[in-house]
Amino acid sequence: MIRRCGDADFETIWAIINDGAAVYRGVIPEDCWHTPYMGRDELRGQLAERVEFWGYETGGALAGVMGMQPVQDVTLIRHAYVRSGRQRGGIGAQLLAHLTGLATTPVLIGTWAAAFWAIRFYEKHGFTIVSEDQKDLLLRRYWGVPERQIETSVVLADQAWMRGQ
Repeated sequence: MIRRCGDADFETIWAIINDGAAVYRGVIPEDCWHTPYMGRDELRGQLAERVEFWGYETGGALAGVMGMQPVQDVTLIRHAYVRSGRQRGGIGAQLLAHLTGLATTPVLIGTWAAAFWAIRFYEKHGFTIVSEDQKDLLLRRYWGVPERQIETSVVLADQAWMRGQ
């Protein structure tokens, strides 16, 4: 079952993000990795910036989470993580389909350039990597991430965004 997460899910969201992000250790640049991958204050900041989390629940427990955030004229998919023991079982695909179905504006996704499995996942679900110039512009305009993260990331766009270019 996919459901919107609430305040009571905060600790579980935080735990899933940090568990699921373990696949990035040793893959993304060392200076971009920290433990925990996302701190509680950073998660609180994301929630304050209107990132709305949705979760995949099975057996009464959340197994995966994915956020969506309306920013200006687009919807960003943020923080897509599945518990390490449940990865590669279709949970991420179901969450992505649900969230993109809710989006009323073009959808953009940012991820680490070295995370080839994440890029393939999004491409499999109809997203296209944007050009390097577009990526830099989009990351600065919609995400506001540090320059180092801009250097080491990619942005993928849905077909609605691609048609508008």
